[in-house]
Amino acid sequence: MRPTFWQRLDAFARNLTPVALTLVLVILNVVPTHIPGIARVLPVLPLISIFYWSIHRPHLVPAPAVFLIGLFQDGLTGAPMGLHALIFLAVQGVVLFQHKFFMGKSFFVHWLGFGLVGAGAAALSWALLSAFHVTLFAADAIVFQYIMTVAAFPLFAFIFSRWQQAFLKLD
Repeated sequence: MRPTFWQRLDAFARNLTPVALTLVLVILNVVPTHIPGIARVLPVLPLISIFYWSIHRPHLVPAPAVFLIGLFQDGLTGAPMGLHALIFLAVQGVVLFQHKFFMGKSFFVHWLGFGLVGAGAAALSWALLSAFHVTLFAADAIVFQYIMTVAAFPLFAFIFSRWQQAFLKLD
């Protein structure tokens, strides 16, 4: 039996949620807090989302969407255009390359994997920012941001897991 228009629309909306949630996290990352300098050390929430969904639903987070999410992050944060797009695509590429390894593994393996991939993303961010500004930046802010991002991973992985169970039907 052929699905109705409403069933197709429902499936489309459900399948769009990983990208939509990532966009919400981009916006959440730039909400003004009126605390000077905090933006430099807040966790990179979209990175968590891209990592998580690239493991669990890679077909719902295509590379062009990840690229546009990165450009959106750059535009809102004032970072050099393409910085986050490149970092997010690199993270997605690593996860997809190691997809068979991550499948079926425990949460702690995913967390450890995120810690390793996140360290690479932080190093890449530092290197690209240093190259863009033609100076060696102090890495303390990026290191602290990395630590905060890795610390935030369990909460967001839990939220995404519940979201997946509630709204995304198993393929």
